[in-house]
Amino acid sequence: MKRNVNSLVGFSMDASDGEIGKVAEFYFDDDSWTIRYLILKTGNWWSGRELLISPQAIKKNTWETGMFPVDLTKEQIRNSPDIDTRKPVSRQQEIELYGHYPWQSYWGSGYYPGGVWGITDQPPIVKKENAVEADHVHKRSGDDVHLRSTLQVTGYHVEGIDGKIGHVKDFIMDDQTWKMLYLVISTHIHFGGKEVLIAVEHIKKIEWNKSNVFVDLTVASMEKSEAFDSSDFFVGETANAAHDKPAIPLK
Repeated sequence: MKRNVNSLVGFSMDASDGEIGKVAEFYFDDDSWTIRYLILKTGNWWSGRELLISPQAIKKNTWETGMFPVDLTKEQIRNSPDIDTRKPVSRQQEIELYGHYPWQSYWGSGYYPGGVWGITDQPPIVKKENAVEADHVHKRSGDDVHLRSTLQVTGYHVEGIDGKIGHVKDFIMDDQTWKMLYLVISTHIHFGGKEVLIAVEHIKKIEWNKSNVFVDLTVASMEKSEAFDSSDFFVGETANAAHDKPAIPLK
C-alpha cells in the first residue's frame, strides 16, 4: 500500500518496555530513493535526544493507530552509539550502529532483508550526469551513503523541461518496501494551484545546494495531469480507496 510520508511524522514509537518517542523525519538514500532511517525524538525518559532507527526494527504494521512498535528495549537504545543527527552521518558510524543492533546492512551485498517487509535495493533512479553538487548545508547526512532528509527536501523547487512547476510538498512511499515512488508537488499559482504527483523516475537532476529538482516533463503535461487527492494515501482505515490509480504524468 502507498502512504504519504509526511503524514507519518509524529507517529509514536514503542519499545518492548514502553514508549520511546515520536518520529520527527526520515532519511532516504538518494541513489535508490529508499527510506533508511526514521529519526526518533525521544521523550523525557532520555532528554529528548534524536536517534536513527532502521525500518528493520519495526515489528508490525499499525498504520491506523499512529504507532510503530519496535523490537528494541530502552536499555538497548541507551547503549547505542552516540550519533548526532544534526551532523553528517558517516559510513563508519552506520557500521557501529548496525554492529550494536541486530540489523543487516543495506550496503555492500545489495540485499536488505528489512524485517517483516523484505526491503530490496533497486538500481539508482536519479540520473547522475551533472547531478552532484556542493551541498554541505542542505545534505543532512553523510557523503558516503547519500542520505537526505525528507524534512529538508520538502520545499525544494521543481522545474520541468520548459518552465517552473511548483515545489515539493510531500512524498509517496510503498509501505512494504519503504521505497519512495512519487513526489507530491504543490503547483502554487500554476495550473490553478492544484497538487500533482511526479514519479521519481522522471527526476533528471537535483541541485542539492540550490534546492532545485529538474524533471523530464513539460509544463503542458503537468497541466493535463490529474490533481492529487491526499486522502487517497492518508494513513487511516480508508487509505486504500484509490491507491492503485495511475499517477505518472504523461510526457
